Amino acid sequence: MSFFSIFKMTIPVLMGYIPLGMAFGLLLSKLLIPWYYAFFMSLFIFAGAGQFLVLALFASQATILEIGVAIFLLNLRHTFYGLSMLSTLKKFSWKKHYIIFGLTDETFALLKTNDVKEEERERVYLIITALNQSYWIVGSVIGAVLGNIVPFDYRGIEFSLTALFVVLSIDLYNKSRQHKPFLISIVIGFVGMLAFPSDKMLILSLSLAAVVLILFKKALEDG
Repeated sequence: MSFFSIFKMTIPVLMGYIPLGMAFGLLLSKLLIPWYYAFFMSLFIFAGAGQFLVLALFASQATILEIGVAIFLLNLRHTFYGLSMLSTLKKFSWKKHYIIFGLTDETFALLKTNDVKEEERERVYLIITALNQSYWIVGSVIGAVLGNIVPFDYRGIEFSLTALFVVLSIDLYNKSRQHKPFLISIVIGFVGMLAFPSDKMLILSLSLAAVVLILFKKALEDG
């Protein structure tokens, strides 16, 4: 598979990460944090919602421990992504460590929606992950630099990440032969919105969905 073919797979992420990264950079500049923090945070943290949360905690003068715990809980959902890819990633060389680090919501969706030959997976997965992170880095740096130069109203731009993930989820649904897990997850998500506290809804819903899908895995596959 050529580099250009792999790049075309990542265009939806490019269209989402650049504006959302810019929103992060603009918020960072609004807090009077030097622009190069946007680069290093996007390079070493690379967690969209997590980076926004870090800025909010910085602004509230939270401790390093509080920031660490909050980021851990926010990104705990990525554990489920990793578990679903264990059988594939364990065959890879040292590159799997970077792929695991860069396994964002959108990267996970791309890896699951594109059919890649087994012998090409390690290379393709690595390039997809690296490209997606580069989009986020470029967007965040542009936003941080522009925020110090021109006034900009970025209200609502953070919704681009939600819209991007919805599009990728629909694509994954259309390409999957098993639709029941999606439907079960949607039902659990709605129940979670109604029954769980808003600040714990995501992790509780994910945990419940994981338990249900694990317990009824055989029944779902047979059905």
